[in-house]
Amino acid sequence: MTSTVHSEDVTDFVPADLDAARWKNLQPLYQALLDRELACAGCLEALLLDRSELDAAVSEAQANLYINMTCHTDDEGIKQTYLDFVENVEPQVKRISFEIDRKIFSSPHTADLDQARYEVMLRNIRTDVELFRDENVPLQTEDTKLSQQYEEACGAMIVEFRGEQLTLPQMARFLEETDRQVCEEAWRGIAERRLEDAPRFDEIFDQMVKLRHRIAHNAGFDNYRDYIFKAMHRFDYTPGHCEAFHEAAEEVCVPLQRALNAERAKALGVDPLRPWDLNVDVQGRDPLRPFTQADDLIDKTSRLYHRMEPSLGEMFDRLRTGDCLDLETRKGKAPGGYQYHRDRSRRPFIFMNAAGLQRDLETMVHEAGHAFHSMLCAQDPLLAYRHAPIEFAEVASMSMELLAYPYLAEFYDEAEAARAKRQHLEQLAKMLPWIATIDAFQHWIYTHPNHTGEQRTEHWLELDDRFGPAVSWEGLEEHRASAWQRQLHLFSVPFYYIEYGIAQLGALGVWLQSKKDEKQAIENYRRALTLGGSRPLPELFAAAGLEFDFGPETMKRLMDAVQAELATLPL
Repeated sequence: MTSTVHSEDVTDFVPADLDAARWKNLQPLYQALLDRELACAGCLEALLLDRSELDAAVSEAQANLYINMTCHTDDEGIKQTYLDFVENVEPQVKRISFEIDRKIFSSPHTADLDQARYEVMLRNIRTDVELFRDENVPLQTEDTKLSQQYEEACGAMIVEFRGEQLTLPQMARFLEETDRQVCEEAWRGIAERRLEDAPRFDEIFDQMVKLRHRIAHNAGFDNYRDYIFKAMHRFDYTPGHCEAFHEAAEEVCVPLQRALNAERAKALGVDPLRPWDLNVDVQGRDPLRPFTQADDLIDKTSRLYHRMEPSLGEMFDRLRTGDCLDLETRKGKAPGGYQYHRDRSRRPFIFMNAAGLQRDLETMVHEAGHAFHSMLCAQDPLLAYRHAPIEFAEVASMSMELLAYPYLAEFYDEAEAARAKRQHLEQLAKMLPWIATIDAFQHWIYTHPNHTGEQRTEHWLELDDRFGPAVSWEGLEEHRASAWQRQLHLFSVPFYYIEYGIAQLGALGVWLQSKKDEKQAIENYRRALTLGGSRPLPELFAAAGLEFDFGPETMKRLMDAVQAELATLPL
């Protein structure tokens, strides 16, 4: 027999008022799933639905604790509550989830399920069962705790600058000032503050590398890279494909990046170009300031989306309620930005550190794209399918940065909008080499797990020579050597970075579609996002009208389009 679950399926297995942050409340429910008799495919489907709802409750409990912790890294009580979950709940859930996965995978009734519906889920469950090792659970917990230490330290970074105590995101606006002395002073202030913590971050990272290598070895792998490719369900590409991406970035994007920087140096009248020269406007114009406060950013972004596509505007407006936004930077707040979907209530949350910059506008529309993705696939009853592979999830967000171009008048006049577009395209051309740098760095780190700190620095500098922007680091050698430490992904989500490169090429494909037929491009975008993670990665790309390819030919075709667009925009 075959059967299919539908979005209208509901389950009352999980109490509505369940406190899912406590293991004593979760254990009986998970045990009931583990003990349940599976007499038919319908019984198995019911288990999948009930398990999905329970997992969603746990996921949302963890989401709320993480959100609270990143919003208040300086609150000891909040930090301890989060760590209590990491230490006492998450390991227990991992262990019993493995037992349930094994129960599902070993059931003879899996063959009677609708294979088109369940193939992705069953493939992932099979892989997770193969990889699970009980001895890895405490190691993974320790890794998470080390990540929290890194994020806490970053959130505590304050720079004394011209009589003010400023967070690093607040300092970023001074890097765009037309006074070169101000830019240099701000850059050095940020860099010196980061350097203070460099030895501590080296120590944290050394511990992480050792832990991750042990995890891989316990699971039967020679190195963490090969383990994590499987653990991240990378079924559709290999380390070899990533190396091809590195080579393509070197051949296609690095020459463009360096040509743009040579053009910048000439326009600024500086020789050589220095790190603090990379963000200032080459015509000496004041920095772009697209908004003032968070409310202004929200209002303007809402209007942008209503003009782009009314349904997107309506979805964005839903973020105004239900505690879905924390946008402004402040002391004690973790760095960066993210969208976190609260899986049981099915409400997105957007976190960022807005300081009134153009890049904050880009972050806003980027994270809104993630929120749209969460909303469009939220009705799937299976939690596993309410999350897409990261390679496509980032297409959802990065496409929005490009699709916003025709609507920048909500933030700027015509000349400023052209500047914003050029600034974004230039950063895009520079981002792909940086992604290649970080990804290649991780490949080396985890295939050389016994490397020394000196060897790590040496390899980092080799990669910077290969992919870097060709600026002078004279007198700044220590800062250059530790520049990798500012990349949160290396610490908190290892090997999660090549996805940005794959997705950026996909997003450029969506953008090129929109230049021909914007309505059709958005229709393709929405259709693909509705699938969530229910189909393999190449099929998700195909649903958006894209080819799943990130080799040199695709990269050259797309970057040629970027260069052509840049040629139409004034400096």
